[in-house]
Amino acid sequence: MTPVPAEAAKNTKSVTVSRGAFKVPGFLAGAVESGMRYSGRLDLALIFAQDPAGCAASGVFTRNSFCAAPVELCRERLEKRRAKAILANAGIANACTGREGKIRAVEMARIASDALGCPADSVLVSSTGVIGMQVDIGPVARCMPGLVQSLRPDGWQDAARAIMTTDTVEKMASARIELDAGLSVTIAGIAKGAGMIAPDMATLLVFACTDAAVSPEVLDYWTRAGADSSFNCITVDGDTSTNDSLIVLASGAAGNTPITDTGGSESRAFGRALASVLRDLALQLVMDGEGATVLVEIEVSGAADRESARQVAFTVANSPLVKTAFFGQDANWGRIVAAAGRSGVKLIPERVGLFFEDLCVFENGAPVLGEEVEQKASQIFKQKEIHVRLDLGLGDGAFTAWTCDFSLDYVKINASYRS
Repeated sequence: MTPVPAEAAKNTKSVTVSRGAFKVPGFLAGAVESGMRYSGRLDLALIFAQDPAGCAASGVFTRNSFCAAPVELCRERLEKRRAKAILANAGIANACTGREGKIRAVEMARIASDALGCPADSVLVSSTGVIGMQVDIGPVARCMPGLVQSLRPDGWQDAARAIMTTDTVEKMASARIELDAGLSVTIAGIAKGAGMIAPDMATLLVFACTDAAVSPEVLDYWTRAGADSSFNCITVDGDTSTNDSLIVLASGAAGNTPITDTGGSESRAFGRALASVLRDLALQLVMDGEGATVLVEIEVSGAADRESARQVAFTVANSPLVKTAFFGQDANWGRIVAAAGRSGVKLIPERVGLFFEDLCVFENGAPVLGEEVEQKASQIFKQKEIHVRLDLGLGDGAFTAWTCDFSLDYVKINASYRS
């Protein structure tokens, strides 16, 4: 993953992000019940670009060596940076399925392209669910006419529900910004993911669309920047999936002068808005982590450089001992300090400060003692959202990661995932 550009790393609070229903001019979405693995629920989703020529497209995918067949297919088809549709199924991941898995991914796309009347190689495919199972083409073919009929401008919530596996709620986010020419553009997306979340770009699928006219090169630039400042900053359990996929499509239906320069003001505004939407979706994934009861922000500052700060932040965020302490509402600062100390980053203990919200609990190599400190820390750990800050006292490097707790339900969910 390329480093996040400075423009995308800036504060994005000026962009208002909504989690309600949305429409994106130039796109239709829909979903049906295929019964491929689940029964009585939506599990097959379709996103369709209305322009006969398709739209600009970009994607960021897992770096797991055992990437799924749909990931391989999308990587190949996105080399031309254009697409017409995305077909996604839930329940079966089509990962570690060999040559037959690739054949079936291609066949899924062909079935959709025939029904939509577009070139087969313009259809992207995503899958999520159990690893090692082959997708069943029969239900896809049988349900495709109904899936195409389900397409509508406001079909995004159905699509968001259809890609869920162990998620408890659908994830949606949208924003509208005004470009310098006075034109308004929409950026919106849906996501799924609750477990096996530790992106290296989580089982994570994200589909974002915009009506902005953006060149494929600029879209790819901001997609990668947005992924790096959102999904590459979260972890639920430290496991990187075989199927992680972020796909962003741009229809150009807003009618703005195409954005072709990454350095222009309109381009930077677009990049900030896309990053804001992706960040909101990323936080929704963590908040809905399998069995999660609390959202935790781990901010590391004062590091020698950004990569060192990132290494410390993720070591803390992925620590089972730290995560179980959050579940038990135990303000055990020692687990956090110990995790930072084993991160592989050279630290000077006497310079490290640890804060829960604004409460300092550790400094100068020793705890901040006192009954009042312990009581305040305990109260903070009863919150549903907790901010932890580690100041390493070594430089200007900083990184923020988001994680959740490990609960009893996490073990229960993953102990019987295939049953």
